[in-house]
Amino acid sequence: MILGMSTAAFTTLHVIISLIGIAAGLIVVLAMCNGRRVPGWTALFLSTTVLTSVTGFMFHSAAFGPPHVIGVISLVILAIAIIALYVKHLAGAARWLYIVSAILALYLNAFVGVVQAFQKVTPLHALAPTQKQAPFLVAQLLVLVFFVCVALIALKGFPARAIRSVV
Repeated sequence: MILGMSTAAFTTLHVIISLIGIAAGLIVVLAMCNGRRVPGWTALFLSTTVLTSVTGFMFHSAAFGPPHVIGVISLVILAIAIIALYVKHLAGAARWLYIVSAILALYLNAFVGVVQAFQKVTPLHALAPTQKQAPFLVAQLLVLVFFVCVALIALKGFPARAIRSVV
């Protein structure tokens, strides 16, 4: 039991929160690439991504391992994004800090999503049962390349044209 829920129910909740965070994050990042701010989507992305990391720590574990390290890194990165956006209001260096940290937080969530997909989705697991095979590495490389490209576009477009807001 975790927070009064069965482990299966809590896992489902955690996955739903994570998927909402990824979907909202993609909307936010695409808006950034177009020089737009989407405050409601941004709040949803940041809050669900924080919740994803926090709920990840609640799973029973024998030792502190890689998932915990990624969770800590994600929370630190999210703190930077939240401070840059809501405290510093994207002034000066806070703008690029927000862009990089928000996209990095989304990347980490997607990275974990790919790991989980290759562990839990039978056809993917068959392709890379130990996650050391080429299909897993290619998938992770494609995710990384996508987020690096998006970050470069957002860094170029969002600071110069971030005056428009869309709900």
